[in-house]
Amino acid sequence: MLALDDTIAAISTPLGEGGIGIVRMSGADALGIVRGFFVPGRYAALPATPPTFVPHRLTYGHVVDPTTDKAVDEVLIAYMPAPYTYTRQDVVEINCHGGVVPLRRVLELCLRAGARLAEPGEFTLRAFLNGRIDLAQAEAVLGIVQARTEAGLRLAIDQLDGRLSQEIRQVRAELVDLLAWLEAAIDFAEDEVPERDVGPDLQVVRERLEQLLASADQGIIYRHGLRTAIVGRPNVGKSSLLNALLRTSRAIVTPIPGTTRDTLEETLNLRGVPLVLVDTAGIRAASDDLVERLGIERSQAALATADLALLVVDGSEPLTTADRDIAALVGDKTALVVVNKNDLPAATEAQDLLPPCPHLHVSALTGQGLEALEAAIVETIFAGQVIASDALLVSSPRHKEAIGRALDHVAAAQDTLAQGLPADFVSIDVTGAVNALGEVTGETAHEDMLAAIFGRFCVGK
Repeated sequence: MLALDDTIAAISTPLGEGGIGIVRMSGADALGIVRGFFVPGRYAALPATPPTFVPHRLTYGHVVDPTTDKAVDEVLIAYMPAPYTYTRQDVVEINCHGGVVPLRRVLELCLRAGARLAEPGEFTLRAFLNGRIDLAQAEAVLGIVQARTEAGLRLAIDQLDGRLSQEIRQVRAELVDLLAWLEAAIDFAEDEVPERDVGPDLQVVRERLEQLLASADQGIIYRHGLRTAIVGRPNVGKSSLLNALLRTSRAIVTPIPGTTRDTLEETLNLRGVPLVLVDTAGIRAASDDLVERLGIERSQAALATADLALLVVDGSEPLTTADRDIAALVGDKTALVVVNKNDLPAATEAQDLLPPCPHLHVSALTGQGLEALEAAIVETIFAGQVIASDALLVSSPRHKEAIGRALDHVAAAQDTLAQGLPADFVSIDVTGAVNALGEVTGETAHEDMLAAIFGRFCVGK
């Protein structure tokens, strides 16, 4: 693990031109470092006496390079002393102008004065390791940053507020209490350990875990989105459908088949669900054009990795062998058949194409049928399940997997108990459930797990 007693620094805002940019430091030397290159007020030479800062108030001045006595930027300094900070260490934030050059120059001065460049997510890692937040809350920070819809943001804020952590801790505490009794019954078998029927306790825990898992798929969709591949043969209106759903002209549309040569991705907020639409090149059996062949290969790869497929066919033309071949590629994947060009005279019957899947008739040109298509997408995604807006949703695949393992251990403990086996056999699975739930909040997280989680953060967060 990374050391916690050194001082780290990083640019905490996206690089590029903007109104402001922030260089953040955390650690015991943060205040001393900024004192070495800050001049309060108007630009002047560095003072002989280091400046003082009032905690939690902005101090105006200039960052000055000590080696040249030249101003680097006009800034505002925020000093926040431990322990009431994001990391529970001394934190200094230098609010600069939002250009690449001044931010990098200020960061260089911090590093030159003794700070270390922060690793991805290291500020949030310190907040977790110093006990300010648990692991689920730390992951929620990334969820807030990456939220693409209001629903995804709400889920991340709920998780940051500790709703999921509180539920997990309560269930885990019940298992720990049960495990304590089992261990006592094993270690002190000859003593008078009070009798206890652990069956009802295991059943209560099982029901609570099942309730959490019941909403996990929906929560994951709200947070991470759903990859949706728009597929079909050339010139059936795939790009037109993408533009119609986005309500903007994003893809090039022409009457010439094969206009789309590569996959094009855009995210649509569909009733709170981030739908990652992937417009693909028209799929056909053969092409003499090398670029088109590469596009077809990427289309097939996009279809293979998609969560949902929109199979587009031209309703003004009879079905072709290519339409049926593409339907075969869709296979058992969750899909909708979109019969496009409904503004033209109908010339096809597509009912026998992927018969288990809903069929929607639309016109990407006029917008006819788009609302029905959007409703069908949402209905297909959630399989008709409606969950209350204030319900607790598990929104992380990692959390779902850990809770699922805990549920498996609880079920195994119930089976062991039903077979009349000794308490030490039951305790093995109860211990496994306790450890699995501890992975969610961080009590039993190992170093590799932390590295994988925080490695997904940006530097400076």
